[in-house]
Amino acid sequence: MNRLIAAFFAATLALCAADDLDSELKSVISAYAALETNAADPVTPEQAFYQGAIPGLLHVLDPHSVFFDPGQFDQLKKMESSTQKGFGSVVSLIPGRVIILQTLAGTPSARAGLSPGDEILAVNGYVVARLDLDQLTELLSESRQRPARLAVRRAGSTHVLDLTLIPADMQSPSVERAFLLGPGVGYIRVSLFDEHTAQDIRASIEKLGGDRLKGLVLDFRNNPGGLVEAAVETASLFLRPGQTILMVRGRHVPEKVEAVPTGATPYGFKLAILINGKTASASEIVTGAMQDHDRATVLGEPSFGKGLVQTVYPMSQGTGLALTTALYYTPSGRSIQKPLDVARFELAAATAHPNQAKEFHTDGGRTVTGGGGIRPDIAVEPPAMSRLRAAMEASASFTTFATEYLRDHKVTDSFAVTPELLDQFQVFLAARNIAPGMTEWSQERDFVANRLKTEIFNQAFGVEKGDEVDALRDPAIQKARAAVSQ
Repeated sequence: MNRLIAAFFAATLALCAADDLDSELKSVISAYAALETNAADPVTPEQAFYQGAIPGLLHVLDPHSVFFDPGQFDQLKKMESSTQKGFGSVVSLIPGRVIILQTLAGTPSARAGLSPGDEILAVNGYVVARLDLDQLTELLSESRQRPARLAVRRAGSTHVLDLTLIPADMQSPSVERAFLLGPGVGYIRVSLFDEHTAQDIRASIEKLGGDRLKGLVLDFRNNPGGLVEAAVETASLFLRPGQTILMVRGRHVPEKVEAVPTGATPYGFKLAILINGKTASASEIVTGAMQDHDRATVLGEPSFGKGLVQTVYPMSQGTGLALTTALYYTPSGRSIQKPLDVARFELAAATAHPNQAKEFHTDGGRTVTGGGGIRPDIAVEPPAMSRLRAAMEASASFTTFATEYLRDHKVTDSFAVTPELLDQFQVFLAARNIAPGMTEWSQERDFVANRLKTEIFNQAFGVEKGDEVDALRDPAIQKARAAVSQ
């Protein structure tokens, strides 16, 4: 038990003044002794300290700091690489159904013979049709960690294939998509920030036209962040040498300013950035810097508000502690971190200047608000889900129709959805008890045509081509395109 008490002592010492510890630790040890002697069920030291006392200590003071037991800390060190296990397939995921959209060459999925349109009926004995979306997501995530047995039904066949896939290391690209929205206007979707992000963004820009571009749309929606160094390198692609990118302030951390290196050669074309409620951390750092320097138009929804500096301390017995030590601020002085309940989380509030909603100003004098997260210059709400859209999406009508259509037709990249094809799709829907009225159908024709083409391109050419089609109906992308085209 002494080694566990040592771990608790080390974690407490990281949070408290040393002269306050003696009496508090005696109380903890006395409480544990009473628990060990008198509790109705046996209690192990690991339960009491690794799962109880230390996590409890952190959660009361700071909800973002985390204690890692030896197994968790070892896993954390392995996860610092962007390489993860997987099968190399892209799927359409809806409640009760998993349909293959694309398999990547040379991956376990491709070697097993999976192809677009195949439907996964069961994973390791779990029937997909019985699971909701959250359960499906968890099942697929877990299945990537070890050999997975799949029951697969091939498109157009009633025969069920029994396949076993062994996961392999996959490099998760930080730049998911890069294509032209129109002449001279590029689009890049960045899914995370790792050691290759800035390099990948630059390579994508050069592929799209480099300095010849008139404008670029950077899509940070659903980007959870990543390495701060990658955010600094990315911002340096667009800001002038010497401009501030971020500031770090903490109770026991010297204030630090990160600026664009003097030798940087930034791009000069117009820039727009898309954000939403899942845009966090490093992606907020880049967005905030671009907004404060009037370098980009920010569109979408307010970002998540995660601007914590966390220092990882190796502890005794192979444990670790990720402790909030400071906060990130934009060049104008805005705290990225959303406010915490200071009455409860006193330590987090004390790590840096309090999060208070105030007005700040960009280089050009525009007013921007603080209080946590980045607020867009132009608000763009996601399109509303109508009753018909919800029914078609929930039933996988677009994906299933595309699979059946491609079984009998060859398409080229000049393919267009004709009125006749829309009529066929309407008959297809009716056979599945989806029968919209004339007015409802008329209102959704453009949406239906785009979704059909997207799904057909997903399966015929890969999801990259499908995303290019899908971008044509995305209101945020289209407003961002207009912003950089003016």
